[in-house]
Amino acid sequence: MCGRYYIDSDMAEEIETVVRYVDQRIRKKQFSGDIRPTEFAPVIEKSERGLKLDVCKWGYPLAKGNNLVINARTESVMDKIVFRNGLLYHRILIPASGFYEWNRLKEKNTFTRPDAPVLYMTGFCDWFENEKRFVILTTKANASMEKTHDRMPLILEKEQLADWFDDKKMEQLLQHTPVMLKREAEYEQQSLFL
Repeated sequence: MCGRYYIDSDMAEEIETVVRYVDQRIRKKQFSGDIRPTEFAPVIEKSERGLKLDVCKWGYPLAKGNNLVINARTESVMDKIVFRNGLLYHRILIPASGFYEWNRLKEKNTFTRPDAPVLYMTGFCDWFENEKRFVILTTKANASMEKTHDRMPLILEKEQLADWFDDKKMEQLLQHTPVMLKREAEYEQQSLFL
């Protein structure tokens, strides 16, 4: 679930209404296009001066093999030792224009907000071998998503963003049902059987 998402330049103005500080590394690079696991991406984190935009690499490395953990389930994240430190002390928001999901027929679907240019996906990060890496939190799919996949990113409303960094409110937000999304498909296989 949520193995690729995208960002575009239309997001910049919206993000500037949320963050107070933009790391200089981000100003030097243009982030646009698809973001895949192992790539660096902009993230919003809490700092002493308020929310700031920074960069982080997507995916926690597993101890065995070359596999990455890119998502964590909201229902069990507190039970996993590997995630606990990140969730408790290094929560982030991952801004995206939209994300992709493939259905059981391997058809690509794009999900976006019909009412805003940015999705604020929840996540957390931690350090692995001197590299900051992040994971996206997923929850049970809402009605706009469930025909394509049974999971979706945990997406917050703009007025909930500060609450994500509040220790007392974070656990309650793990139960949040995301906004209904708009789905678009490049091609959909027609079926005689429903």
